[in-house]
Amino acid sequence: MSRTPATAPPPKPTPAELDLLRLLWRLGPSTAKQVHEAQQVERPEAAQATVLRLLQVMHGKGLVIRDESERSHVYAAAAAQDSLQTNLLQDLIHKAFSGSGKALVMTALRGHVTDEERAEIQRFLEQSRDE
Repeated sequence: MSRTPATAPPPKPTPAELDLLRLLWRLGPSTAKQVHEAQQVERPEAAQATVLRLLQVMHGKGLVIRDESERSHVYAAAAAQDSLQTNLLQDLIHKAFSGSGKALVMTALRGHVTDEERAEIQRFLEQSRDE
């Protein structure tokens, strides 16, 4: 698979690019046609040509890698989902919460989680304290 040089920090994906990355993380390496078919479940109006063009732009930005050995190129996310999410979260914490992870968590817990999610968070905190 060809890859763009990784000397600069990874670019921040646009919302449309992030949607395609989520599909690629779920599907694994896929052709533009396969990505388009998966996207049509949520966005039936999306055109296959638009998906292909966006994947090509994402390849140029280094967000995806592309296997050009077959007639239909196969695209895959250049970064693991958790890695990109961590980078985006760190950027959000820095920009919106003055670098405070605590402020982010406190804001998120104020009405943005269900009771079930709160219980899961509580279990996680208790487990991490015991370790």
